[in-house]
Amino acid sequence: MSQAILSHVSNSVITKEMPVIHPGMVVRVHQKIKEGEKERIQIFEGLVISMNAGDTKADKTLTVRKVVEGVGVEKIFPIYSKMVEKIEVVKQGKVRRAKLYYMRDLEGKSTRLQEDADVAEELREAATTEKKRKNDEKAKELAAAKEAKEAAAAAEEAAKAAAEAAAEAEKATEAAVVEPAAEPAAEESK
Repeated sequence: MSQAILSHVSNSVITKEMPVIHPGMVVRVHQKIKEGEKERIQIFEGLVISMNAGDTKADKTLTVRKVVEGVGVEKIFPIYSKMVEKIEVVKQGKVRRAKLYYMRDLEGKSTRLQEDADVAEELREAATTEKKRKNDEKAKELAAAKEAKEAAAAAEEAAKAAAEAAAEAEKATEAAVVEPAAEPAAEESK
């Protein structure tokens, strides 16, 4: 019973799609930061040195390491947290271990990992298809906005034409009302 409740709760937490992440990948984690009432997104880019599966799928975490001004900084991110907006995979390094804690002791060029060519090609293809998809969406939005502007302009022209037609009809009605009154006055003067 309690296991069923745990699995139900953990499945309800998992609401977003995340890419497949492995140690050795360089990832860009978009994290929500709350400062008072304002909320912004901060990007943390670094090497995934470990993954922790947790008890349930919702407990999954990843440890990301980067070096800032000569100081190593590591952050542990719960993958399915509401504070993690999205995770982008930048590149994949060739590694043979699940935990890359030895990277903590390395400095300089020795911290670079050899890039996995197969995965790199897949990542490039995925990035280009993502860019194409975004460009297509932007083009559709621009086309829809242009159509909306044209429709608004056409509606405005139709409203002006209708107003002009109404004004002309009103003038014609006034002229028709004024003309019969002018004719009898002209006959009386004879």
